[in-house]
Amino acid sequence: MKGLRLYLIGTALVTLVYLTAQYYKPKPTDWTPTYLKEDKVPFGLFILYQELTAIFPEATVKTTRLPVYNTLKDKNFENTNYLLINGDVKIDEYDFKELAKYMNKGNHVLIAAFQLSDFLQDTLNIQLNSVLNPPNKKGTPINFVNPAAKTARDYVFERGLSDQYFSKLDTGRALALGRNNKGDVTFVKYPFGKGALYILPNPQLLCNYSLLHKDGLDYASKLLSHLPAAKTIIFDENNAKGNAEEASVLRVFLKHTPLSWAYYLALAGLLVFVLFEMKRRQRIIPVVEPLKNTSVDFVKVVGKVYYQQRDNGDIARKKISYFLEHLRSAYHLKTTQLDDELLAAVVLRSGVEQELVQQLFKLMNQLDKAAFISDEQLIALNKTIEKFYKQAQ
Repeated sequence: MKGLRLYLIGTALVTLVYLTAQYYKPKPTDWTPTYLKEDKVPFGLFILYQELTAIFPEATVKTTRLPVYNTLKDKNFENTNYLLINGDVKIDEYDFKELAKYMNKGNHVLIAAFQLSDFLQDTLNIQLNSVLNPPNKKGTPINFVNPAAKTARDYVFERGLSDQYFSKLDTGRALALGRNNKGDVTFVKYPFGKGALYILPNPQLLCNYSLLHKDGLDYASKLLSHLPAAKTIIFDENNAKGNAEEASVLRVFLKHTPLSWAYYLALAGLLVFVLFEMKRRQRIIPVVEPLKNTSVDFVKVVGKVYYQQRDNGDIARKKISYFLEHLRSAYHLKTTQLDDELLAAVVLRSGVEQELVQQLFKLMNQLDKAAFISDEQLIALNKTIEKFYKQAQ
């Protein structure tokens, strides 16, 4: 008993020490690119967002999680700068039309992204590529073209932050503002009316990891200095966070890797449970033949009998008898005599035209006394009765 007690105490102490060590051990650096203004991870935009007011001291910073079209549509922005920073910036035809109107009025747009939408690349006639450097080698040296911003020593960054460049560019429309040591363009400007569009193919140069270094901070400051002073800075979060109208609980689960794994494992376990339960409990469902509708067959048989006998008189009398029964039951009329008094009552209560009722009464009187009824007379009687039913209220 004493040995078991010591064993339990020892196990509890070891478990406590392990849990304490796990709790206080330094967390590994998260290198996931988030491009979020509140993230302090290496590839977040916390420092840039905090320093925007220092770079543009007279500007007010506003964030938007709506698409470009919704942000700019029917808005009269003046003297503003629009920043879109993310790994992948999606601009479609409608977004670009609003951006063009926005820039033609004198506003400026900065897009920093590794990947641009196909529509934007086709419209601007550009293509992006990357220098393949070994992981342990420093990135491609870059610099500005403007002598006022160009430094004597090129900017060199680790982790390939500056390896992206424009492999295709419309030199007739675009103005190169930055190049790497191989002459490839790394920063470009597209004039639009009174404004301009600036594109940087290396968005991580504006992230926390780069801005914590002196060269990175200097490069970002000079890059943003190409934008004019503005009253308002629009900071786009739609590409990083998604549409504000589409926020859901699942976004929280999918954002964090442990929660994502837990969510997918739960779905997989539920699927396995359902499959096993179906296999164990499901029984063969017997096929029940629906009851056949014999009314149609009966009508066909009766119709064939009458057609073979060709007794039009009997058919006409039955149709007249059924019609008179309808008048008695529906309108509570006495039908012993087909006279003018009954005709007027039928017109009044049924709402059918008087001419049609007169024609019908005339046919019934003729056929009731006829010794022989032709097919044409029988068809005329049937059509007249059908018209009566359609007009009757």
